[in-house]
Amino acid sequence: MYTVIGKVQTRAFRVLWALEELGQSYELNPAYPQTPEVIELNASGKVPILVEDGTIVTDSTAIITYLADKHGALTAPAGTLARAQQDAMTNLCLDELDAVLWAAARHSFALPEDKRVPEVKDSLKWEFARNLGLIEKRIKGPFVMGEDFTIADIVFYHCLSWAFAAKFPIESEALLAYGKAMRSRDAYRRVAELSK
Repeated sequence: MYTVIGKVQTRAFRVLWALEELGQSYELNPAYPQTPEVIELNASGKVPILVEDGTIVTDSTAIITYLADKHGALTAPAGTLARAQQDAMTNLCLDELDAVLWAAARHSFALPEDKRVPEVKDSLKWEFARNLGLIEKRIKGPFVMGEDFTIADIVFYHCLSWAFAAKFPIESEALLAYGKAMRSRDAYRRVAELSK
């Protein structure tokens, strides 16, 4: 049995979504980041945290990659060119979308007030839109990597959802349709219900 630690509204959503897609059982401890119980397991105080047989795994992408590899689904096989391309796309989303969104979040609430620069958000919205357009050109089919839903879709759509919540404009009709398709997945809906 897996234990996932982290609020559904954080990157823990990615881990829960992967587990639901894989049909795996889990327990959820909806702990907030930076709480003593989280810091005890991850010195950075960040979530999500996966606990399996007493072993701790941190970082949402590391966790979902591990789960996909372990259960032989949601991923191209390790050591293949298809996997290298999938990893490249996943990392591109992390570098060009997730990092920009996290920078905006830090300047909204995460940094001490005297360290926040709210004016940077306009620049970050421009950067996000530019990066999103470049990533959109690389999408190969109904899913990020083509015909199969993979963990790259989990990371990419989570970033789109985060952007929407943070009021970053998404103007592409194709990406809006993609988002609607992702939200209609049964596994996604089950996780979304946990946040209510």
